[in-house]
Amino acid sequence: MGLMDKFPPNTGTGGPGCPDYGHGVNLTMGYYDGNTVTAMWNYAQYYSMSDNSFGTNFGPSTVGALNLISGQTGGVDAAHTTGDLTGTVLNGTDIGDADPYYDDCSSSTNFGMLSTNKNIGDLMNAASITWGWFQGGFRPTTAATSTTPAVCGATSTNLGGASSPDYSPHHEPFQYYASTSNPHHLPPTSTAAIGTTDQANHQYDLIDFWNAFDAGNLPAVSFLKAKKIQDGHAGYSSPLDEQQFITETLNRIMDSQYWSTTAVVILYDDSDGWYDHQMPIVANPSATTADTLSGPGLCGNGTPLAGIQGRCGYGPRLPLLVISPFARVNFVDHATTDQSSVIHAIEYNWGLPIIGGGAFDVYSGSLFNMFNFNGPAAKRLYLDTTTGQVLAIK
Repeated sequence: MGLMDKFPPNTGTGGPGCPDYGHGVNLTMGYYDGNTVTAMWNYAQYYSMSDNSFGTNFGPSTVGALNLISGQTGGVDAAHTTGDLTGTVLNGTDIGDADPYYDDCSSSTNFGMLSTNKNIGDLMNAASITWGWFQGGFRPTTAATSTTPAVCGATSTNLGGASSPDYSPHHEPFQYYASTSNPHHLPPTSTAAIGTTDQANHQYDLIDFWNAFDAGNLPAVSFLKAKKIQDGHAGYSSPLDEQQFITETLNRIMDSQYWSTTAVVILYDDSDGWYDHQMPIVANPSATTADTLSGPGLCGNGTPLAGIQGRCGYGPRLPLLVISPFARVNFVDHATTDQSSVIHAIEYNWGLPIIGGGAFDVYSGSLFNMFNFNGPAAKRLYLDTTTGQVLAIK
């Protein structure tokens, strides 16, 4: 008990979708090195990476996405859930991948809402900080009407030749909250309004990010989520698909007016079942029927934050990179951080209060050890979008 073992017998198999992933084979013990994830390897050499960052909780994508913006997966509103959520919601805590309640493009049979908590968007709105979540496929292919919901029907084909929908509702965490949702996927009222509170309510397609970028109107804080084939998720994406999205995005940012004042944090919402030997600390105990870390029905000992059960964590170790002119060069950070450390960084930088209510940002580790604000600026690293190899350093 309490070891990072038994991954192979307890992890599902991948599906078809790309040359190196899936085809019904359990790849838990597999790995990718610098010959495959060449772009990530090069970014790590030139900027800062962490070797001690973890998922805030054990759990799949939705759990990680919610912790990224709120540090909180408790507070599921039972009055706004539908379908069979067995294995998805436990003791009022989300532990699975239910789709958001406030989203026309969610599944009609398996979705829920977390309504009783605040998220970082609420804090930024209160402080009049411009911000936005930009996700591939968010723009509907069929607009909502007074009687019919919006339809997110766009699809794309990955490098392995498999097609997937562009939009994944349960990867869009702000749609779980009434205060920050855009249920009908309405567009911004104008490019100038991107980042402000209008009918889009800070929830956008990736197209809107680049429209704001070209107009010189980027929000102060932007969250970017690739369409499914480029989000690195096993079964329908690959490191090479993901590499294309990241390098295209960063090359463009580095070649713009924004680079000199930008910090990019790259992190993941879960381990996707990939094995890692590093055992996390038990920062928050839990005692539910879903917990087995320390024994049957148990994850650590003691009282969990705010008494909220079902948030066993930290979860598996995850990659985290900081790419910025302010990043320490060729630096490995050993400080303990987690997904909610992004919230902590936003709160600290803009002088915001903590979210509270049992959110993990109350004691999340800081990302600022990965920055050097007093030394010479890190150079711009341009990478080939296909191979990830270095094109230029300026």
